[in-house]
Amino acid sequence: MSESLRMVINMKKDPELQPVLPGLSLSMYLVTVLRNLLIILAVSSDSHFHTPVYFFLSNLCWVDIGFTSAMVPKMIVDMQSHSRVVSYAGCLTQMSFLVLFACIEDMLLTLMAYDGFVAICRPLHYPVIVNPHFCVFLVLVSFFLSLLDSKLHSWIVLQFTFFKNVEISHFVCEPSQLLNLACSDSVINSIFIYLDSTMFGFLPISGILLSYSNIVPSILRISSSDGKSKAFSICGSHLAVVCLFYETCIGMYLSSAVSPPPGVVWWHQGCTLWSPPC
Repeated sequence: MSESLRMVINMKKDPELQPVLPGLSLSMYLVTVLRNLLIILAVSSDSHFHTPVYFFLSNLCWVDIGFTSAMVPKMIVDMQSHSRVVSYAGCLTQMSFLVLFACIEDMLLTLMAYDGFVAICRPLHYPVIVNPHFCVFLVLVSFFLSLLDSKLHSWIVLQFTFFKNVEISHFVCEPSQLLNLACSDSVINSIFIYLDSTMFGFLPISGILLSYSNIVPSILRISSSDGKSKAFSICGSHLAVVCLFYETCIGMYLSSAVSPPPGVVWWHQGCTLWSPPC
């Protein structure tokens, strides 16, 4: 998840930055997109970077561009128009893309941890285990699982949310925000959220922690100080991205959990009426 998006969300809370926030947001968005495009160009143009770890990195850059583009442009338009209203269809579409890109990024970070585990702990078997065809297969599996999760979120919302001609007053359409609108049995929604969190939260984190529980002892056994320093540098960069990603996700989830349920704007004979969802 892009750190520039996190900065934009934090700056929105400062009233002094409101006049310049659209320009700053647009600048950071363009910098984020350009940075990721440059990384992708460097990886694709230099044969030295045609390795599994850089293949995963280039895919991570594409996902970062998609995730940021699903949120920031709409945020900039809303800040310019001083409106936070998003249509039901628009909110559902945004939620689908957010879930898709967030799940792919989550799984790619796990794959990069696995790549590091094989490279450091099984170096002699690395070319055989992490071969190009297997890497493409893992990325495709990540994409299809994430797409399935996105479709399941959409199906749950469409199945149990009975507001069709409404507009949802919320800046970012998080899955929990739309599920809060459902007037159905909350037990079904809770079960779905727990299962989804286990598959795309607990299991990836467990895989990353398990990989690094084997990586760190192997690095400490390296006799060369240069090799040890290089290994710690690579692993440290990956861990920094992992921590930033999960810290942002947990922060967004907690802020959504403690906030009151979003209101619904009903359109009736040209009048805008606000009412609680259920």
